[in-house]
Amino acid sequence: MERIVVGVDGSDNARAALAWAVDEARSRGASLDVMLVWHLPVYGGMYGVPLPTPGPEVEESYRAQLDSIIDECDTEGMVAPIGRLLREGSAAGELLAEAQAADLLVVGSRGHGGFVGLLLGSVSHQIAAHAPCPIVIVPGSAESRSD
Repeated sequence: MERIVVGVDGSDNARAALAWAVDEARSRGASLDVMLVWHLPVYGGMYGVPLPTPGPEVEESYRAQLDSIIDECDTEGMVAPIGRLLREGSAAGELLAEAQAADLLVVGSRGHGGFVGLLLGSVSHQIAAHAPCPIVIVPGSAESRSD
């Protein structure tokens, strides 16, 4: 196994997936890329007048979030620095595209977004159905599963 990709969104379940992926990359001598996918909210104006869209500071805030998530990791013993992937678009779509060149794709069972009552989040469900490589869906803590 050479390359692991893990999707994060700042949720507790995503942090659990990241911790699992770090341990797996360390034990297998694999590289690890951490991906955060963001998208702009849909904006629309009344009577066809568009509302202003956010500027580059939005992407910068997501990059800072990704950096913060990765900087919390213990990377001792890793074969290479953790890769930082920031994409705009659909989380499932971008993760599946990146998985084309991965040996393993890792996600948490539920993250931010979607419907709270789902046992398996919409992104992890899409990945389970369409991944081009092996996947691991890491469950969160008992507290996060009892929502």
